[in-house]
Amino acid sequence: MQEISPEELSEQLQNTDEEPLVLDIRHEEDFAEWHIPGSINVDVYDELTEDPEQAKEALSELPEDDQIVTICAAGIVSETATGVLQELDYDAVTLTDGMNGWSRVHRHAEVPADLDGTLIQVARPGKGCLSHVLISDGEAAVFDPSHYLDEYEAILDEYGADLVGVYDTHAHADHVSGAAELADRHGVPYYLHPKDALAIDATPIEDEQTVAVGSLDIEVIHTPGHSEGSVSFDIDGAALITGDTLFHESVGRVELGVEAGIEDSDVEQNAATLYESLQRLLDRPDDALILPAHDPGSPEPPVTATLADVKDGNEDLSRDRDEFVEELASDVPDHPPNFERVKRTNVGQEAVPADELAELELGPNNCAAE
Repeated sequence: MQEISPEELSEQLQNTDEEPLVLDIRHEEDFAEWHIPGSINVDVYDELTEDPEQAKEALSELPEDDQIVTICAAGIVSETATGVLQELDYDAVTLTDGMNGWSRVHRHAEVPADLDGTLIQVARPGKGCLSHVLISDGEAAVFDPSHYLDEYEAILDEYGADLVGVYDTHAHADHVSGAAELADRHGVPYYLHPKDALAIDATPIEDEQTVAVGSLDIEVIHTPGHSEGSVSFDIDGAALITGDTLFHESVGRVELGVEAGIEDSDVEQNAATLYESLQRLLDRPDDALILPAHDPGSPEPPVTATLADVKDGNEDLSRDRDEFVEELASDVPDHPPNFERVKRTNVGQEAVPADELAELELGPNNCAAE
């Protein structure tokens, strides 16, 4: 059975001359919740698992001239779909490991920031995650890395930079952080605010602390609300790494730590705290680039917006305090999958075996308030 790797599919989807038809055969509700942008859904999952012959009628209506890439959650049932399509004389291949494999794909590009150095954004389109690598005078810092560390190692090699520190803006709820492991590999500090480092060995960072990477100064801004230890990083006044505190079109949700059982506060209190944190960020220069830790779509780096543009387009920022608190406390979206375990893992309260990490993270990113 012929397969295509997630990385190869990612390259083909970026090159319109070779773009295949991505066929998702999962149930409609699973597809609606999380899928590869541009893919189509033909819900023949049950037919393929019970009697593949029953799927032929629906699958025979697909375009005949396109290469078809079949996909399911883990690449098992989609192998059966590929076999049926090949029997129908289609050019079909299976995406290796399905949506699980797609979740591993990373892309990176330089951010056009006015800095004495280079800022690289790493996007993980299958999770909507964004992380960043800052390089200046041969030194590098990594912010919010995933646990797929090869991407970051390759960037360090590409730019010939020595890692001097790894930072998390907060204890994430949607994916397992690779920050502590990356720091340990290189023998450098892993920085996390003490309010989120509940049971993990991390070098504490505090509000208004300044750290240096090469010739650049990075100011730590404690911006709690999404989590008690959330911080943002002001890079030389030119860029703000805002984690899950401020997105381009939304703000961080405020109930995840409470519902995961690791915060003593309540949702209304967190919403009020987040409102005050945002006011601190809104005082920064209007031309500073806002670089959040997530993008709700399938991000193609660099994903950037100036603070002025975010102020204009983000409805959450136009609300007064009372309206803001009421909105965030009452309108609770779907939770990220397995967020309790992911959150506990990132604060050091739970250890997840390496072979279970991919499945633990599988699913959409739901860390924005709306």
